[in-house]
Amino acid sequence: MYPDITPYETGTLKVSDIHTLYYEFSGNKDGVPGNQISTPSQPSSIYPGLVVFLHGGPGGGCDEKDRGFFNPNKYRIILFDQRGSGKSTPSASLEENTTWDLVKDIEKLREHIGIEKWHVFGGSWGSTLSLAYAQAYPDRVASLVLRGIFTLRKSELNFFYQNGASHLFPEAWEEYIAPIPEQERHDMILAYHAQLNSVDDQTRVTAAKAWSKYEMATSRLFVDPEYVARATSDHFANAFARIENHYFVNDGFMRDGQLLEKQEIDKIRHIPTIVVQGRYDVVCPATTAYALKKVWPELTLHIVPDAGHSSREKGTAELLVQATDKFADLKL
Repeated sequence: MYPDITPYETGTLKVSDIHTLYYEFSGNKDGVPGNQISTPSQPSSIYPGLVVFLHGGPGGGCDEKDRGFFNPNKYRIILFDQRGSGKSTPSASLEENTTWDLVKDIEKLREHIGIEKWHVFGGSWGSTLSLAYAQAYPDRVASLVLRGIFTLRKSELNFFYQNGASHLFPEAWEEYIAPIPEQERHDMILAYHAQLNSVDDQTRVTAAKAWSKYEMATSRLFVDPEYVARATSDHFANAFARIENHYFVNDGFMRDGQLLEKQEIDKIRHIPTIVVQGRYDVVCPATTAYALKKVWPELTLHIVPDAGHSSREKGTAELLVQATDKFADLKL
């Protein structure tokens, strides 16, 4: 990954009566030479050097390390926190917070910046949102770099939250189910929904930390204690767990398998796309990336043989950077 950099500009964008998004710019302020941002007197022009990063979760928020996937000399890098996440306000809010609200937010941000097209980068839930956005606005996407494909099918949720990952991480599973009464464990997502929305503060916090820790503990081939420690933060865990669970209990606010349907893939088949997938990803198993490749053979799929779910694992990070390097000078 590229060295750490700091943003040269930050801002907020009010996207509804309730929600205000935090966003930041870093990297090359001017982008690729010859590609200009629109001005009031000049229509928007294509800006190949501009990339938007869509974080995971939902509810995860951005991290300063996320800037490192892009060459700062070639990309103007946009990071933003989705509704209820990170520095966006109000924190952990579930109201007016659906997949399609977020898709519209991305488009509002593009219009706010005043560019015609941009590169889109997303992993895990970020890959879900990238696909949903691209299918809604295919003419606005110059390229897609996706990691840890997640399409929010019931089978994917069942594997991680009910019966699948538990066989590989039994000790993490035991901690995950601990807050839930035994008679309610037949539907863990629904049982957690009740606790994450409890009127009792301590019940909510305990559930949020247990939910978040389970994902942090299963995200890497080799468990990283520092990564797991993120789940101990009340602010992070509350937003991450409540928003994730809200989306999952509502099936992502879409048809089961919608993002893989032929009529939806046909809308984006022309977009240059690279997918990076960890072979031993138990959060978003490789079967979903394989399913995407089957309906969209034109994309490039890399399976990393020694990686789990995290974008920070060496083989995954290297391939993601190679992908963004490849698209940095894409001629549109």
